[in-house]
Amino acid sequence: MKPPSPRMRKVAENKERVGLLLVHTGDGKGKTTSAFGVALRAAGQDMRVHVVQFIKGSREAGEVTALRRLGVPVERAGEGFTWEVRSDERQRELAAYGVERAKAAVASGLDVLVLDEVNIALGKGFLPVDEFLAWLGSLPDELHVLCTGRGAPVALIEAADLVTEHKLVKHPFERGIRAQRGVEF
Repeated sequence: MKPPSPRMRKVAENKERVGLLLVHTGDGKGKTTSAFGVALRAAGQDMRVHVVQFIKGSREAGEVTALRRLGVPVERAGEGFTWEVRSDERQRELAAYGVERAKAAVASGLDVLVLDEVNIALGKGFLPVDEFLAWLGSLPDELHVLCTGRGAPVALIEAADLVTEHKLVKHPFERGIRAQRGVEF
């Protein structure tokens, strides 16, 4: 039997506040909205929350506006979805910028860090998975980190404390219905 990891020993010692690594992945809708629900919940508990959005950037969504109105910083580290930004080199630059923004936010003191769509940046090789996981391992013990996006790398899933897979069952786009304001953005 393998001995418990240092993190698991810490969990046994302090069951009230242990920073969790949460991953929302899968092909279904709602990963970002679920993560922003956690951000909203944490902000309602007077926790310090920061959001960095990778990949996205071409459209302002209602939940971003609402979080900002509540004083939750939301920073963009993207210029649009991968089919909108054709240069992989530019995507790598933007992903590195996103990690730098996240590091600065952590240094300022946080309780919850949401890294929206970081799974895509990792899965497409815009960020090195091993370096990202090493950085996560260096974060304060009490910090909760939530990573969203399709295609979460196996190593991230294995490192996570909670993984939720969003599965697409049915989508109005299949019937030619475009994204609806207030529901999808």
